[in-house]
Amino acid sequence: MIADQFVLNRRTEKSSYSVDRKSDKPKRSIAKSISWRIIGTLDTIVISWIVTGTLAVAFSIGIVELFTKMALYFFHERIWNTISWGR
Repeated sequence: MIADQFVLNRRTEKSSYSVDRKSDKPKRSIAKSISWRIIGTLDTIVISWIVTGTLAVAFSIGIVELFTKMALYFFHERIWNTISWGR
């Protein structure tokens, strides 16, 4: 019964982020994406430094990883946009 009421309420709500106070605005999503990518790249650099023992190699791996992960994520999202499952 509670689940039915939740579904009914969700159907009547507008799906705009400006109406839904629980949703992030696009600028916040962009900031979160950038900060997460920085954390991920720093993690890669530290792991690469531990594995190789060379800071220059670690930074090289981190820089390459930064751009390849962004490109992979872009194509991953574009492919998922073509899949209707779960919508």
